[in-house]
Amino acid sequence: MYAIVEIAGHQYKVQKDQQVYVNRLDVEEGKPVKFDRVLLVDDNGKVTVGAPAISGAQVSAQVERHLKGDKVLIFKKKRRKGYQKLNGFRASLTEIKITNIKVAKTASKDA
Repeated sequence: MYAIVEIAGHQYKVQKDQQVYVNRLDVEEGKPVKFDRVLLVDDNGKVTVGAPAISGAQVSAQVERHLKGDKVLIFKKKRRKGYQKLNGFRASLTEIKITNIKVAKTASKDA
C-alpha cells in the first residue's frame, strides 16, 4: 500500500515505515504529525484518486529529527568580463517516518 501525499508544498510517494526528508516542519522532534492532503492511494491494486484530495484519507508520521541538507554550490560567471561569483546553499530539512496510511471506508453504491 502506498499513497501520494502533499507535504509542505511538495508531493511525495510514501509507504508505511518509510523515512522521508521534507522541507522543515514546525513540529518538535519525536512528536506525531498528520497530513490530510492525500492525492492518491493504492491498496494492493485498488487505486483511489482524489479530486484534488481524498476526503477522509490521512497519513500519520513521526518527526525523527531536523537537519540541514547537502551543500549546493551556485557558480556564476560572465566570460571575458572578469566576473565570477560563488554562493552556497543548504536546505533546512525534517526527517519523518511514515507510521500509518488510513483511508476512509466509502459508502456502498446500493442507493
